[in-house]
Parts: sequence; structure tokens; C-alpha cells
Amino acid sequence: MANFETGVGYFKEGKFKEALDTVNACIENDVKNTEYYFFRARVHSRMGNFSLALEDFDYLIQFEPYNPSYISDRAVVLHLLKRNEEAAAEFDRALNLEPGNPYRYSSRAYFKDRIGDFQGALDDYDKAIEMDPEDAVAYNNRGLVEEKMGHISRSKKSFEKADELVGYKSNQNTKSDLTQQSEHRKPEFTMPKQENSGRTVSFEKYMKIFKKVFTDKSTWSEFVEFIGSGLKGKKP
Repeated sequence: MANFETGVGYFKEGKFKEALDTVNACIENDVKNTEYYFFRARVHSRMGNFSLALEDFDYLIQFEPYNPSYISDRAVVLHLLKRNEEAAAEFDRALNLEPGNPYRYSSRAYFKDRIGDFQGALDDYDKAIEMDPEDAVAYNNRGLVEEKMGHISRSKKSFEKADELVGYKSNQNTKSDLTQQSEHRKPEFTMPKQENSGRTVSFEKYMKIFKKVFTDKSTWSEFVEFIGSGLKGKKP
């Protein structure tokens, strides 16, 4: 486990080659440990090795075919491989397995936004927010979709609600300033609040993050962090 912890440390530092070498060594010593394959799939994804990541997710799903976290992550990889029809089916499948989980709607909404289905994304974000009205990420990302659809006043309200939930108070007063600020927003699946607040997360907690991808608002996946980061690029 010590070697695996080292690999996780490399991953957190952005040393993906070192993380990959480490987890490969772990797999050689324990070929049946699914946690290692899950982690390696993430490393491959961050390195752009999407086909290899897909192989690992396919392997994992052989053992747990109804694991919504594996299915959601696999859907992201399929999207990055431009296999969007398959990705859409997998996002739907993950949601059908956990219809009471609002973050299944948010993850599917994120995908729909990226493929240009803005109304579908908006509907899913609305559902996610209805189920959990305290999810700042969903409000932020909904605001981005509303902005793309030309609903500027609605997007402003969504951004303001996201700011309120994360404790940000804007000094911007003019419409032009607000528009300029919103242009710097990026959609994201955020890391846990403990990370964002600067507190150290234990190794056990970090591994729970990997196991609970797209499960609740404290465990949004780092898996697609390379697509975008931050609620928006402004400083308090």
C-alpha cells in the first residue's frame, strides 16, 4: 500500500508518468486489486491515453457491471474518444442506476453541454439543482449554458447564486463588468471542500474520492479537471 500511496502522491503533484510507473508496479504485485486499475485508468486519462483508460474501465466493469462510478468515468473517456453516442448511453445508464442522485444529472448535463445539446444540459442542471439546491457547481455550470443560449439575465442569477453558495462577494456593479467576469468562468467537477479550503486530505479520504466519483457534491470527479478548472477566474 505504501507504493500505491506514493503513486497517488505523484498524481496529486501532476507527475503522471511517475504515478503510472508506480501503479503498474503495484498491479504486477497484485493483479486482482481493482482499486489499482481504477487509479491507473485515471492516470491514463490525465496523460491523454484514452484508449488505455478505456481498456481499464472495460476490465473493471467485467467485475462490477452495475457500478455507476465506473460507468460514468467510462462515459467521459468515450466522449474524449469522440464516441458520443456510446457515451450518451453510458451517462443514461449511470443515471438509471442512481435516479435519486442529483449528481448523475449534473454529470450528464456537463456532457450535453460539451456536445452542444444546451437545452438538454439546462434541463439536467435544473433537475440537479431541484434535488440539491446547495450545489454551487451546478449553478455555475447552468449559468454558462444559459449564457450560451443568450439568457443573460438568467445566467447572471445563476452565477450570483453560485457565488453566494461559495461565499464570494462581487465588487462588480456594471453590466459590462459582469459580462467580462462571466467570460472567465469555466465548468468544472470540483474536488472536495477540504482540498479547496487548503486543509490536508488524508490518504484514506483521497482514495474515497476515487471510489465515489460523481456520487455527491463533496466528491466531484478530478477525472475531467483537465477540461477546466475553477468556478470562474476571478479573485475575491
